[in-house]
Amino acid sequence: MENYFNYFTEIEEHFQARRGGILLLSSLDWALIESWKDAGIPLEAVLRGIDTAFDKWEKRPTKTRKVNGLAYCTQEVLGAAEDIAEAGVGAERKEKSEAKVDNEAVAGFFVRNALALEKAKIPAQASSLVTDDAKALQDLAAGIRAGAPVDLEELERRMTVMEEKLFAVLFTVTADDDIVAIRAQADRELAPYRSKMTGPQIEQLLKQYVNKKLLERYALPRLSLFYM
Repeated sequence: MENYFNYFTEIEEHFQARRGGILLLSSLDWALIESWKDAGIPLEAVLRGIDTAFDKWEKRPTKTRKVNGLAYCTQEVLGAAEDIAEAGVGAERKEKSEAKVDNEAVAGFFVRNALALEKAKIPAQASSLVTDDAKALQDLAAGIRAGAPVDLEELERRMTVMEEKLFAVLFTVTADDDIVAIRAQADRELAPYRSKMTGPQIEQLLKQYVNKKLLERYALPRLSLFYM
């Protein structure tokens, strides 16, 4: 797993700094960041892509509208990722992370998420899975605090599996009309940027967006260590 536990925060802060003013990122923006993370795009490429996109925007003779979303930077981010890969810079990032993460911070993250799962108000059909996940997180935290070895890559894989199963259940227990409404909202927000993205990128972004909205709907936490 790449050593980018601050991946989301750094991108948000860098985008805000280049835009010139605090602009809270939208659900669509966060979903886009997550899609970049899942695609293995290095943080360096995202920051470089944002810079390039704003550099080009600033050179435009007329600027009738501000850059109001990260999607504006998509092409430049992907281009920067390709440049880094071609230069061989990305190769070293495939090595096992040597990040020194505080074990107590990891354990605390698991405990907080377990408590959030226990408090979540979800349909009965999903309660069994959520209860099991909460117990698993408490057990992991207890093991870490007892001195068990911490393999961040293995823990992240486990969190990914737990999240995927959780999303599958949430889709099942949420009314079709509600899912359609969320998807329609995503389509509206994405409309200005569709020309800058490929079909697969759009579908991945819509998936991330819907997943995020479902978690918000049921007050469920993100389990990935990237949200630590």
